[in-house]
Amino acid sequence: MWTWFHRLASPPSFYRFADRLAPWLLVSGLLLIGWAVWLGLFVAPADYQQGDAFRIIYVHVPAAALSLSIYTAMSVAGAIALIWRMKLAEVAVVSAAPIGASFTALALVTGMLWGKPTWGAYWVWDARLTSELVLLFLYLGVIGLQQAYSDARMAARACAWLALVGVVNVPIVHYSVQWWNSLHQGSTLLSAEAIANPKMAPSMLKPLLLSMAGNYLFFGAVWLRRMQNGVLLRERRAKWVREIALPADLPNARPLAGGPGTAKRGDRT
Repeated sequence: MWTWFHRLASPPSFYRFADRLAPWLLVSGLLLIGWAVWLGLFVAPADYQQGDAFRIIYVHVPAAALSLSIYTAMSVAGAIALIWRMKLAEVAVVSAAPIGASFTALALVTGMLWGKPTWGAYWVWDARLTSELVLLFLYLGVIGLQQAYSDARMAARACAWLALVGVVNVPIVHYSVQWWNSLHQGSTLLSAEAIANPKMAPSMLKPLLLSMAGNYLFFGAVWLRRMQNGVLLRERRAKWVREIALPADLPNARPLAGGPGTAKRGDRT
């Protein structure tokens, strides 16, 4: 098992593994999301209090859950990058940040749209909303740090430190509705009480679970593809990258300008 993980940490092995896995994750995720959208919009009954406005839960809850999960994954990858100086972990940190920022922004926007009919306002300085906004700023900070350094490894280590420091906000977001007087409702899925005694009818819960699973699979596919691009960019001068960029049946072909196989004359070995 450890030998397999050690081999997977090698950029060429990871690239080939991700190339095989990503399409399956993407197709499975999109199918589950499509199924969830159909059930959530056309099969699940309207809520007795919120009416059809509650259906935004099938977008909002998966986006909010992923915003926390992605940052947690970034912090784990950041710890691995700082302790063992693993290049693939560095790539994982910087590759996940834009995806996490997108899901966090989606959670905030859908939460605002849901809050208007529920609370009568798009935004209130609620503990959950404010801590989620801080999480978005942390994601943007990681993205900004990655762009601020010309050296990719220095940028990745700076991003890893910010991911580790900022992960303290993740439990604050999750437990904010319990620690402070909050307008935001309690956890629908991500708590022991909610798992033991579901608060939703099965016809409403099923599409939510499908949407959660589909979005996680979709994230996995996009993350793998972004990591592949990051690996190609870092290893662009390596022989295995040139073998990918130049088809084996065209040994004399020249790579496209700006492609991963492009290198100056002095870079060829």
